[in-house]
Amino acid sequence: MPSLVGSEMCIRDSLYICSNQRLNIMHDIPKQIPLANNHISVDCVVIGFDGEQLKVLLINRIGEENGKVYRDMKLPGSLIYMDEDLDEAAQRVLFELTGIRNVNLMQFKAFGSKNRTSNPKDVHWLERAMQSKVERIVTIAYLSMVKIDRALDKNLDEFQACWVALKDIKTLAFDHNLIIREALTYIRQFVEFNPSMLFDLLPRKFTASQLRILFELVYDKAVDVRNFHKKIALMDYVVPLEEKQTGVAHRAARYYKFDRKIYNKTRR
Repeated sequence: MPSLVGSEMCIRDSLYICSNQRLNIMHDIPKQIPLANNHISVDCVVIGFDGEQLKVLLINRIGEENGKVYRDMKLPGSLIYMDEDLDEAAQRVLFELTGIRNVNLMQFKAFGSKNRTSNPKDVHWLERAMQSKVERIVTIAYLSMVKIDRALDKNLDEFQACWVALKDIKTLAFDHNLIIREALTYIRQFVEFNPSMLFDLLPRKFTASQLRILFELVYDKAVDVRNFHKKIALMDYVVPLEEKQTGVAHRAARYYKFDRKIYNKTRR
Protein backbone atom coordinates (compact mmCIF):
# COMPACT_ATOMS: atom_id res chain seq x y z
CA MET A 1 0.00 0.00 0.00
CA PRO A 2 1.55 3.36 -1.01
CA SER A 3 2.38 5.74 1.80
CA LEU A 4 0.56 9.06 2.07
CA VAL A 5 2.43 12.24 1.31
CA GLY A 6 2.09 15.26 3.60
CA SER A 7 -0.78 16.98 1.78
CA GLU A 8 -2.77 13.74 1.59
CA MET A 9 -2.29 13.15 5.30
CA CYS A 10 -3.62 16.67 6.02
CA ILE A 11 -6.72 16.02 3.92
CA ARG A 12 -7.28 12.66 5.66
CA ASP A 13 -6.90 14.24 9.10
CA SER A 14 -9.28 17.12 8.17
CA LEU A 15 -11.94 14.68 6.99
CA TYR A 16 -11.56 12.67 10.18
CA ILE A 17 -11.95 15.81 12.33
CA CYS A 18 -15.06 16.97 10.37
CA SER A 19 -16.60 13.53 10.70
CA ASN A 20 -16.04 13.53 14.45
CA GLN A 21 -17.46 17.06 14.74
CA ARG A 22 -20.64 15.94 12.95
CA LEU A 23 -20.97 12.97 15.29
CA ASN A 24 -20.47 15.22 18.32
CA ILE A 25 -23.12 17.65 17.06
CA MET A 26 -25.58 14.76 16.63
CA HIS A 27 -24.79 13.56 20.15
CA ASP A 28 -25.38 17.10 21.50
CA ILE A 29 -28.97 17.24 20.16
CA PRO A 30 -31.20 16.62 23.18
CA LYS A 31 -33.09 13.48 22.30
CA GLN A 32 -35.67 13.98 25.02
CA ILE A 33 -37.34 16.98 23.25
CA PRO A 34 -40.13 15.66 21.02
CA LEU A 35 -40.82 17.06 17.58
CA ALA A 36 -43.89 19.25 17.24
CA ASN A 37 -47.02 17.42 16.14
CA ASN A 38 -48.56 20.28 14.20
CA HIS A 39 -51.92 20.72 12.57
CA ILE A 40 -52.04 23.28 9.75
CA SER A 41 -54.92 25.69 9.36
CA VAL A 42 -55.83 28.72 7.27
CA ASP A 43 -57.48 31.88 8.60
CA CYS A 44 -59.00 34.54 6.33
CA VAL A 45 -58.97 38.23 7.21
CA VAL A 46 -61.53 39.84 4.91
CA ILE A 47 -61.58 43.60 5.41
CA GLY A 48 -64.36 45.66 3.88
CA PHE A 49 -65.31 49.33 3.64
CA ASP A 50 -68.94 50.51 3.62
CA GLY A 51 -68.17 54.15 2.90
CA GLU A 52 -67.93 55.05 6.58
CA GLN A 53 -66.15 52.30 8.50
CA LEU A 54 -63.58 49.55 8.04
CA LYS A 55 -65.11 46.23 8.97
CA VAL A 56 -63.89 42.66 9.37
CA LEU A 57 -65.86 39.58 8.36
CA LEU A 58 -66.33 37.35 11.41
CA ILE A 59 -68.07 34.06 12.21
CA ASN A 60 -70.36 33.49 15.19
CA ARG A 61 -69.11 30.64 17.38
CA ILE A 62 -71.21 28.72 19.88
CA GLY A 63 -69.62 26.25 22.28
CA GLU A 64 -69.90 24.66 25.68
CA GLU A 65 -67.27 24.63 28.39
CA ASN A 66 -67.67 23.28 31.93
CA GLY A 67 -71.39 22.81 31.34
CA LYS A 68 -71.95 26.43 30.29
CA VAL A 69 -72.85 27.60 26.78
CA TYR A 70 -70.83 30.52 25.44
CA ARG A 71 -71.05 32.65 22.31
CA ASP A 72 -68.19 34.56 20.75
CA MET A 73 -66.65 35.22 17.34
CA LYS A 74 -63.73 34.14 15.23
CA LEU A 75 -62.17 34.66 11.82
CA PRO A 76 -63.29 32.36 8.99
CA GLY A 77 -60.73 29.58 9.33
CA SER A 78 -60.27 25.84 9.70
CA LEU A 79 -57.79 22.99 9.42
CA ILE A 80 -56.69 21.98 5.94
CA TYR A 81 -57.18 18.56 4.36
CA MET A 82 -54.34 16.20 3.47
CA ASP A 83 -54.95 16.51 -0.28
CA GLU A 84 -55.30 20.28 -0.73
CA ASP A 85 -52.91 23.17 -1.21
CA LEU A 86 -52.96 26.17 1.10
CA ASP A 87 -54.50 28.58 -1.42
CA GLU A 88 -57.11 25.97 -2.28
CA ALA A 89 -57.92 25.48 1.40
CA ALA A 90 -58.31 29.23 2.01
CA GLN A 91 -60.85 29.59 -0.81
CA ARG A 92 -62.73 26.48 0.36
CA VAL A 93 -62.88 27.53 4.00
CA LEU A 94 -64.02 31.07 3.19
CA PHE A 95 -66.82 29.76 0.97
CA GLU A 96 -67.94 27.04 3.39
CA LEU A 97 -68.12 29.45 6.33
CA THR A 98 -69.41 32.63 4.66
CA GLY A 99 -70.76 31.75 1.21
CA ILE A 100 -68.26 34.17 -0.34
CA ARG A 101 -66.16 32.99 -3.23
CA ASN A 102 -63.98 34.35 -6.02
CA VAL A 103 -62.30 37.02 -3.91
CA ASN A 104 -58.59 37.66 -4.12
CA LEU A 105 -56.89 36.08 -1.09
CA MET A 106 -53.18 36.56 -0.49
CA GLN A 107 -50.96 35.04 2.17
CA PHE A 108 -49.49 37.64 4.47
CA LYS A 109 -48.10 35.82 7.52
CA ALA A 110 -47.80 32.52 9.39
CA PHE A 111 -48.68 32.26 13.08
CA GLY A 112 -47.08 29.38 14.94
CA SER A 113 -46.72 30.34 18.60
CA LYS A 114 -46.92 27.35 20.92
CA ASN A 115 -49.42 29.40 22.92
CA ARG A 116 -51.98 29.53 20.11
CA THR A 117 -53.77 26.59 21.71
CA SER A 118 -53.13 27.51 25.35
CA ASN A 119 -56.83 28.21 25.99
CA PRO A 120 -58.59 24.86 26.67
CA LYS A 121 -61.91 26.38 25.51
CA ASP A 122 -60.53 26.88 21.99
CA VAL A 123 -59.00 23.40 21.85
CA HIS A 124 -62.15 21.66 23.09
CA TRP A 125 -64.34 23.58 20.63
CA LEU A 126 -62.08 22.70 17.70
CA GLU A 127 -61.79 19.04 18.68
CA ARG A 128 -65.57 18.74 18.84
CA ALA A 129 -65.96 20.54 15.51
CA MET A 130 -63.30 18.48 13.71
CA GLN A 131 -63.88 15.24 15.68
CA SER A 132 -60.15 14.87 16.02
CA LYS A 133 -57.47 15.28 18.68
CA VAL A 134 -55.80 18.69 18.33
CA GLU A 135 -52.42 19.71 19.72
CA ARG A 136 -50.35 22.53 18.28
CA ILE A 137 -51.72 24.50 15.29
CA VAL A 138 -49.74 26.54 12.79
CA THR A 139 -52.04 28.81 10.80
CA ILE A 140 -51.39 30.55 7.49
CA ALA A 141 -53.21 33.88 7.41
CA TYR A 142 -54.77 35.23 4.23
CA LEU A 143 -55.93 38.77 3.51
CA SER A 144 -58.60 40.15 1.19
CA MET A 145 -59.84 43.73 0.84
CA VAL A 146 -63.31 44.25 -0.59
CA LYS A 147 -66.05 46.82 -0.90
CA ILE A 148 -69.13 45.87 1.07
CA ASP A 149 -72.17 45.65 -1.19
CA ARG A 150 -75.41 43.70 -1.50
CA ALA A 151 -73.88 40.99 -3.67
CA LEU A 152 -71.28 40.28 -1.01
CA ASP A 153 -73.81 40.38 1.85
CA LYS A 154 -76.63 38.27 0.45
CA ASN A 155 -75.72 34.93 2.10
CA LEU A 156 -74.02 36.06 5.30
CA ASP A 157 -77.02 35.56 7.62
CA GLU A 158 -77.46 32.01 6.35
CA PHE A 159 -73.84 31.25 7.28
CA GLN A 160 -73.88 32.98 10.69
CA ALA A 161 -71.29 35.45 9.43
CA CYS A 162 -71.35 39.22 9.76
CA TRP A 163 -69.35 42.41 9.32
CA VAL A 164 -68.02 43.95 12.53
CA ALA A 165 -66.48 47.43 12.67
CA LEU A 166 -62.85 47.39 13.77
CA LYS A 167 -63.60 49.51 16.81
CA ASP A 168 -66.34 47.10 17.93
CA ILE A 169 -64.33 43.87 17.79
CA LYS A 170 -64.18 42.17 21.18
CA THR A 171 -61.97 39.27 22.32
CA LEU A 172 -61.96 36.62 19.58
CA ALA A 173 -61.11 32.92 19.57
CA PHE A 174 -57.49 31.74 19.51
CA ASP A 175 -55.12 34.60 18.54
CA HIS A 176 -57.47 36.12 15.98
CA ASN A 177 -57.25 39.63 17.46
CA LEU A 178 -53.48 39.48 16.89
CA ILE A 179 -53.97 38.22 13.33
CA ILE A 180 -56.25 41.19 12.55
CA ARG A 181 -53.73 43.67 14.03
CA GLU A 182 -50.96 42.14 11.93
CA ALA A 183 -53.19 42.32 8.84
CA LEU A 184 -53.68 46.06 9.37
CA THR A 185 -49.93 46.55 9.78
CA TYR A 186 -49.37 44.63 6.56
CA ILE A 187 -51.94 46.78 4.72
CA ARG A 188 -50.29 50.02 5.85
CA GLN A 189 -46.91 48.82 4.66
CA PHE A 190 -48.29 47.44 1.41
CA VAL A 191 -50.24 50.54 0.32
CA GLU A 192 -47.13 52.70 0.72
CA PHE A 193 -45.83 50.95 -2.40
CA ASN A 194 -49.10 49.85 -3.98
CA PRO A 195 -51.92 52.31 -3.16
CA SER A 196 -54.19 50.68 -5.76
CA MET A 197 -55.08 48.15 -3.05
CA LEU A 198 -57.19 50.79 -1.28
CA PHE A 199 -59.34 51.43 -4.34
CA ASP A 200 -60.59 47.85 -4.19
CA LEU A 201 -62.54 48.99 -1.11
CA LEU A 202 -64.32 51.84 -2.88
CA PRO A 203 -67.31 51.87 -5.24
CA ARG A 204 -66.65 52.47 -8.94
CA LYS A 205 -67.28 56.20 -8.45
CA PHE A 206 -66.49 57.79 -5.10
CA THR A 207 -66.13 61.18 -3.46
CA ALA A 208 -62.97 62.77 -2.12
CA SER A 209 -64.52 62.50 1.34
CA GLN A 210 -64.91 58.72 1.02
CA LEU A 211 -61.30 58.36 -0.07
CA ARG A 212 -60.09 60.59 2.77
CA ILE A 213 -62.09 58.66 5.37
CA LEU A 214 -60.61 55.43 4.04
CA PHE A 215 -57.06 56.79 4.38
CA GLU A 216 -57.82 57.94 7.93
CA LEU A 217 -59.17 54.52 8.90
CA VAL A 218 -56.30 52.58 7.36
CA TYR A 219 -53.59 54.77 8.89
CA ASP A 220 -55.58 55.38 12.10
CA LYS A 221 -54.98 59.14 12.09
CA ALA A 222 -56.78 62.30 10.99
CA VAL A 223 -56.01 63.78 7.56
CA ASP A 224 -56.20 67.52 6.85
CA VAL A 225 -58.97 68.11 4.29
CA ARG A 226 -57.18 70.83 2.27
CA ASN A 227 -53.92 68.92 2.11
CA PHE A 228 -55.77 65.80 1.07
CA HIS A 229 -57.39 67.57 -1.89
CA LYS A 230 -53.91 68.67 -2.95
CA LYS A 231 -52.77 65.06 -2.62
CA ILE A 232 -55.62 63.87 -4.84
CA ALA A 233 -54.68 66.46 -7.48
CA LEU A 234 -51.22 64.85 -7.65
CA MET A 235 -52.71 61.40 -8.25
CA ASP A 236 -53.11 61.25 -12.02
CA TYR A 237 -54.95 57.95 -11.68
CA VAL A 238 -57.72 59.50 -9.54
CA VAL A 239 -59.80 61.04 -12.31
CA PRO A 240 -62.50 63.68 -11.59
CA LEU A 241 -65.85 63.01 -13.24
CA GLU A 242 -68.40 65.46 -14.64
CA GLU A 243 -70.89 64.10 -12.14
CA LYS A 244 -71.92 65.08 -8.61
CA GLN A 245 -73.95 63.58 -5.81
CA THR A 246 -77.71 63.95 -6.00
CA GLY A 247 -80.38 63.97 -3.33
CA VAL A 248 -78.05 65.00 -0.50
CA ALA A 249 -78.80 67.60 2.19
CA HIS A 250 -75.31 69.10 2.03
CA ARG A 251 -73.41 70.57 -0.89
CA ALA A 252 -73.15 67.95 -3.61
CA ALA A 253 -69.63 66.54 -3.92
CA ARG A 254 -67.91 65.66 -7.18
CA TYR A 255 -67.35 62.02 -8.02
CA TYR A 256 -63.97 60.52 -8.91
CA LYS A 257 -62.91 57.21 -10.40
CA PHE A 258 -59.77 55.14 -10.18
CA ASP A 259 -58.14 54.60 -13.59
CA ARG A 260 -56.04 51.44 -13.43
CA LYS A 261 -54.50 51.96 -16.87
CA ILE A 262 -53.11 55.35 -15.87
CA TYR A 263 -52.01 53.89 -12.53
CA ASN A 264 -50.09 51.07 -14.22
CA LYS A 265 -48.35 53.55 -16.52
CA THR A 266 -47.28 55.76 -13.63
CA ARG A 267 -45.88 52.72 -11.78
CA ARG A 268 -43.55 51.61 -14.56
